Amino acid sequence: MYFLKYLLWVSLTILLTACTGKSDYQLLQTTKPVKQQNVTSASIEYKILPQDRLKVILYKDPGQISAEAAQKLGEDINSDGILVNAEGYIKLPLVGKVKVAGLSQSQASDRIEKLYKRQLTDPSVYVEILNKRLYVLGEVNNQGVVKIDKEKMTLFEAIAFAGGLTDSAIRDSVVIVSNDTKRGMSIRKVDLTNFDTMNYASLMLRPNDIVYVQPNKWKKFKVASENYTSPFSTFTAIAAPFVTLKYLGQ
Repeated sequence: MYFLKYLLWVSLTILLTACTGKSDYQLLQTTKPVKQQNVTSASIEYKILPQDRLKVILYKDPGQISAEAAQKLGEDINSDGILVNAEGYIKLPLVGKVKVAGLSQSQASDRIEKLYKRQLTDPSVYVEILNKRLYVLGEVNNQGVVKIDKEKMTLFEAIAFAGGLTDSAIRDSVVIVSNDTKRGMSIRKVDLTNFDTMNYASLMLRPNDIVYVQPNKWKKFKVASENYTSPFSTFTAIAAPFVTLKYLGQ
């Protein structure tokens, strides 16, 4: 009788804990209402940040270099990439320090190219950000880092790279956390179940965005129940041999 009362008490506690109040399992919880933000395509273009790593290729006039070097289309200044320092500068041969933080890839290319025109005839510069990535967490089959090898990525692409949604995923409220150097951190939610409310801009993701697919109530209940019943299961496992011996001794 006591055992049944205990199980009933545990079940009620789990139910109340999982359905109300803050969950220790769910991430990015807030008591403030989350507004649906209007994301414009203009905000998609990524700006270089300190600690980014850049690939810089300099295309030079073949008449200025040896025949052997001319066989290469361009010269990769650093095959492993150049790290943007904390002040937003990179250091390049001939031109020295160049401020690139806050610029897009094309803007950085133009700035570096202008500097090299003082030293070389008709140079051309290509800049690529090597470490563009975003993060997909929560109820997906493969959580982790998703590398971005282009300027834009949609929410559907990111979820596909993460192996798709699990059966426990909430599909009508996917959380996206973004951080802008000027506006700071922002959060928005996207409903993947309603085509009528979707717009292309809201589905676009930027490098360093965090996509969090929330668990449904049943998943939270299941996790909470395991947390509450695990001490009892341990006690039962320890006590089982003694109960068996006492039974056999009768």
